[in-house]
Amino acid sequence: MTKLRVKDVMTTPMLTLEAETSITEAADAMRKATIKSVVVVGEGCRPAGIFTSTDALSVIADNIPADETAVQEYMTTGVETVSPDVALTAAAEQMHDGGYSHLPVTDADDDGVGILTKTDLAEAVSDPTTDTSVTTVNEW
Repeated sequence: MTKLRVKDVMTTPMLTLEAETSITEAADAMRKATIKSVVVVGEGCRPAGIFTSTDALSVIADNIPADETAVQEYMTTGVETVSPDVALTAAAEQMHDGGYSHLPVTDADDDGVGILTKTDLAEAVSDPTTDTSVTTVNEW
């Protein structure tokens, strides 16, 4: 595990949408892809925000018409990203410290190239072919 990099376990391609996309469209795309987040991109596929299933629940709780509301109204902005070459343990620590379940992966131009999720981390830890010298999240 200590030798793994983000690029070894990240999900590609990541699902992306524009900020003007309706919440209904975003939720439908997430449901069809069986994922819990979508990266909202701006110019050059740069992450501008992230819209998650938790955000969709907020829309429902607020009794907002999802088909008339854009994801930009509920997405998280100021999204932290990670490089594909970062050690997986460092990325896991970044996710833990920030309380993130999803971390967009960007290249040297800050364009999105994938996403690292808690599911990706769990699969890496549980994979018998992975170097498991780090076995608990507390050690990350």
